[in-house]
Amino acid sequence: MSSERRTATVGFVKAHAYGNDFLFIEEGGVDPAPLDALARAICRRQHGVGADGLIAYRRTPAGAAMRLFNADGSSAEVSGNGVRCLGALLVETASIETSAAGRRLEIDTAGGLKTLTLLEAMHPRYTFRAGMGLPLGLREEELAVGGERVRVVVLSVGNPQCVVLSSSMDEGERRFRALGRLLATHERFPEGTNVEFATVERPDRIRILIWERGVGPTLASGTGACAAAVAAARFGGASRSAEVVSPGGTQHVDWTEDEIRLTGWADIVARGQWVPPPSTS
Repeated sequence: MSSERRTATVGFVKAHAYGNDFLFIEEGGVDPAPLDALARAICRRQHGVGADGLIAYRRTPAGAAMRLFNADGSSAEVSGNGVRCLGALLVETASIETSAAGRRLEIDTAGGLKTLTLLEAMHPRYTFRAGMGLPLGLREEELAVGGERVRVVVLSVGNPQCVVLSSSMDEGERRFRALGRLLATHERFPEGTNVEFATVERPDRIRILIWERGVGPTLASGTGACAAAVAAARFGGASRSAEVVSPGGTQHVDWTEDEIRLTGWADIVARGQWVPPPSTS
């Protein structure tokens, strides 16, 4: 005989940046169950709350420390949009004095310390400039994938990235459909990689499609925008200051001698309690 048992509800905040959405839980506020299993369950669009990823965080004097899990339960180092969404959550729950423009936050991630400068606070939307560090391992390679040889740009912006520069959006869309999953799981990247298909429309404007590791197609990616901008500036004739347009909207990337700066907004969407499905024992 089996009996049903329900676990305790899970309090969450949901936020998104350009359609790239995340669920946030404060560490200590949930049972010590494995967070990878929680991510798979709560991020499901049909049976959970639905999101591209789950972020567990704890507050620190300077901001917060976070751990990121993709919708499939795999762990990830950092998300540019997720960092900004967490910044929005922190500002929303702060006093008026600490929510003023110019407020700086530090977010400790597995991909390094990221700094946020609040540019505008108009609940539920908060605009930040994020210091994302410098790119590492930037180079061109040629990979055999999908029956063809594809020239790619590989780099790290705190997480692994693979950028395919295309001469037109038609070519980029074709390659996105045919090669997105194959590149994200290519043997060249034993831990998987995020993939962007980028077209330089003019020096200060880059259009991208995103296949995110552990998620699949996403409407936007902060680190993906950074990676595409750097790849396009180094190998595609783009400016080091450019708009990066994804299906979810436009972010701005500046690649300086000191760091990559990502500017864009994040929206608080909801607060609630998730009721896990019954388990049997």
